[in-house]
Amino acid sequence: MIDIRFYMKVHDLKRKLMARQLQNKEDLLEQFDQFRSKTPVVFNIETTNACNMKCTMCPRTTLMTRRVQTLDMETYYRIVEQIEPFSDEEWSAWEDFVEKRYAVPKHSMNENHFFLYIIPKVVILHGYGDPLLDRHIAQRVKLLAERNVETYFSCNPTNIDIEKTIELFESGISYMKYSIESVDDEKHIAIRGRGCSFDESYKKIVTLLGYKKKYSCKTVVVISMIDFNNSWQQQHYDKLRDAFQGKDVYIYLKSQDQHWYKENTDNTKSIHWSEFCQFPWSSLTINSQGGILACGQDYNGEIVLGNARTDTLLDVWNGEKYRRFRDSHLNPAPGIKCTDRCDMTLAGDFLA
Repeated sequence: MIDIRFYMKVHDLKRKLMARQLQNKEDLLEQFDQFRSKTPVVFNIETTNACNMKCTMCPRTTLMTRRVQTLDMETYYRIVEQIEPFSDEEWSAWEDFVEKRYAVPKHSMNENHFFLYIIPKVVILHGYGDPLLDRHIAQRVKLLAERNVETYFSCNPTNIDIEKTIELFESGISYMKYSIESVDDEKHIAIRGRGCSFDESYKKIVTLLGYKKKYSCKTVVVISMIDFNNSWQQQHYDKLRDAFQGKDVYIYLKSQDQHWYKENTDNTKSIHWSEFCQFPWSSLTINSQGGILACGQDYNGEIVLGNARTDTLLDVWNGEKYRRFRDSHLNPAPGIKCTDRCDMTLAGDFLA
C-alpha cells in the first residue's frame, strides 16, 4: 500500500520542488511531516527471501548477503493486526485525483496504471524471494483478506503448483503476477535462470485461468515482461500479448529498475521512477528477518529502522530513527544506500 492521502496532499508542493522552485530544507521537512499520516502504511511484507532463480537483473543473485529466512507466523500476525485498508470514499477520491493529475485513465492497462491504481491499495507479499516457496503463503493471504486488505505478489511461473495456486485463489489473493521475459526458452533462461520454460508456464497459467473462470474467482492474473530494450523485445512482447489475447489477464511491459549496478541506463517510462523517492513519508516495508525498512529496494537490510517482532509499527514510524532518515533525504550525503545505490532521486537533490 501507498499512503494515497500523502500523495494527494503533497502533489502541488512536489511539483514546485521538482521544478527547483524551493530551497528551504527545514520548511520542506516540516510540510512533508504535516502531510504524512501518523499511522503507518505498509507497502510490502517480504514473507520469504528464498528463491530458486538466478535472474540477471536482480541484486539478490550477486549482491544479497543476508541469510535466507521465512518470516515467522507470530510476527506476521502482529503486523497484520496493525494494517487497515483505505475507505471506499478515500479510494474514490484517489481515482479522481489520478485521472486529473496524472492523466492515467481508470480503465487502462500499463505500468503506470498498475502503479497508480493497484499498488496503492494492496499489501505486496514479495521481496527478494518467491512467495510460491513459502508454505504459509495462502494462510498469510487469508489473514489479510479477512481484514478486507487486498494482496498482490509477483512470482516465477516455473514454480506454479496448480493445487497450491487454487488454494491461493480461494484464500482471496487479489492480484497474482507471473513474470515472463520471453516466449523463447533460451532467452528466458538467459535472463531468469535454468528451469524456465515458456510453453510449460503458459500451459499452467491457462489451466489456472480455466479454473478461475469456472469458479468465478476474483483474483486478477497479471502477466508482465521487463523491458530490457533488447532488439527483439517488442516482437517477443507482442507474441506474449497475442498468446494471452482474450484470456482475461492484465498484461503489460514493465520498465526495468535496479539500473544503478548495470551499464543499462535507458530512461524509465514509469511515473514511479521519474518522481523523487517518497517512501520515507508514504509507507514502510518489513523484510523476512522482521526488519522494518523504508522500502523494498534495501535488499540487504542496511537501513533498519525497527524490528516488527518487538516494536509496534506506529512507534517505529513516528520514532527518532525515522525522523533522522527522512532528514537524510533532504540532506543527501554519500555513503548510504539511498544516495549511492538506488535509481530514485532524493527530494533534497531538487532543492534550488
